[in-house]
Amino acid sequence: MSRVVYVNGEFLPEEEAKISIFDRGFLFADGVYEVSTILDGKMVDNPAHLERLGRSMYELGMTPPCSMEEIEVIQQEMLKRNPIQEGGLYLQVTRGAADRDFVYPDESTRSSLIMFTQEKPVVESALAKRGMRISFQPDIRWQRRDIKTVGLLPASMAKVAAQGEGADDAWMVEDGKVTEGTSNNAYIITQDDVLVTKARSNKILHGITRKAVLALAKEEGLTIEERDFTPEEAKLAKEAFVTSASTFVTGVVNIDGQQLGNGTPGPMTIRLREIYIDFARQNLS
Repeated sequence: MSRVVYVNGEFLPEEEAKISIFDRGFLFADGVYEVSTILDGKMVDNPAHLERLGRSMYELGMTPPCSMEEIEVIQQEMLKRNPIQEGGLYLQVTRGAADRDFVYPDESTRSSLIMFTQEKPVVESALAKRGMRISFQPDIRWQRRDIKTVGLLPASMAKVAAQGEGADDAWMVEDGKVTEGTSNNAYIITQDDVLVTKARSNKILHGITRKAVLALAKEEGLTIEERDFTPEEAKLAKEAFVTSASTFVTGVVNIDGQQLGNGTPGPMTIRLREIYIDFARQNLS
């Protein structure tokens, strides 16, 4: 049975879904998106994702396709029509369809809204159990990474390059400092048990999972430093991990060929994953 997707006011079998070839998401990557994790058939921390969606549209001067309350109603209907227990609910808003022009169309152009679900394990993740291998790749993205846009080709290129080197993912490096992963925020735990991650700015995505995990780490008594760190510092770390909506907290066990610890996710990483899963289950909607 195929998935039911949502396209501009219609719930459709995925095989029947269509969007204009003039949609600016297709022509200019002129769109933003969010992915809410589905756990136990419900969405994790969804209000925070919708708040960030609103910010992304605002930063691009994009007219919302409808209210956030209406978007949430559509999301809930998507969960009813696609009754999966674990995975993700993806939504994308573009500036809509208009004749190809670098100048934004006027406000009479209606924004496009699409949604679809993806089913995959979230809690019992094989990657989280064995740990992730990371390689370093140059960060060639634009300078507004705080906006969650659909312009993901540079991140895709970095991930493919990393996998070509035998890694699972890349940590991107700019001016000698680690920014973030291709689709996640990056962290190290130093030999002195200090959790280090890059501070929020336009250089990284302001992760929803990042925000929650840092709050949980503070409650656990961890010392946190939001600052730049270098690839060399990362390779000397006691532990490392990434966070994202789709991976929660996932340990990094090898960085650019350097094994961390005994080559398995470290105890603090495991602990943070456990308490984040508890947090996620307490924030379902």
